[in-house]
Amino acid sequence: MIAWWSPRLWGAHLLAIACATAAVWLGFWQYDAWQAHREAERVDITNDDPAPLTDVLGPDDPFPAEHVGRPVTVEGTWLPEGTVLVSGRREDGGSGPDGSWVVTPLAVGGAGEPAIPVVRGWLAGEDPATAPAPPTGDASVVGWLQPGEGTGAADEDPTDDVLPQLRIADLVQRVDVDLYGGYVVVDPEATEKGAGGNAGTGELAPATLDQLPPASTFTGWRNLAYAIEWWLFAAFALFLWWRYVREALDEGAVGSTA
Repeated sequence: MIAWWSPRLWGAHLLAIACATAAVWLGFWQYDAWQAHREAERVDITNDDPAPLTDVLGPDDPFPAEHVGRPVTVEGTWLPEGTVLVSGRREDGGSGPDGSWVVTPLAVGGAGEPAIPVVRGWLAGEDPATAPAPPTGDASVVGWLQPGEGTGAADEDPTDDVLPQLRIADLVQRVDVDLYGGYVVVDPEATEKGAGGNAGTGELAPATLDQLPPASTFTGWRNLAYAIEWWLFAAFALFLWWRYVREALDEGAVGSTA
């Protein structure tokens, strides 16, 4: 007769424990990510004192959700060849005319080092010919740190210097150095007050955070959905284990009776 603790069922028990434990752990991991998104939305750190970029984000680090909007200081060397326009940025928080952000990468620490895209300012329209010449040389700027965008907007003309979104992967192809997993929107007033210089704002209007495209509410809820899926998988794995063990026990009971 087969019992629950019979050696024949040990493999099933161990497999069920491993699958359920892994699924539950992955579910809590996704749940923690969902909580991090919620906490990041509730906290406004845009008025905090600026911190050095290198203390907040490394060139190979994933973007830390808790630092969205954090003021940072960046020192480095401009990479003018990587300058692009990012279209679809309306002035005055969406109520003004349509325009573009002017973005130039800044090699953090000096030429040849990984760079972070810097939004130097806002420009009416989306014609690169109307933008002022990109800056060159060394610079020190203060601005707000933001994660790379992923709105899903398609680039209708990949050969020009106008992008529909500030996606880091699109900018990597334009420079010969690695890029950080985020970008900085220049704060002209803070840059001018600090030790910064050569911020490259020129004749550009200030770029503001309210010109950002609306954040997708699905991003955070997707983590919660994944968490629920993992927990359902854990429950399904335990159900299959229970069915298998019950059938084995029933077969053993019938065999012993015969």
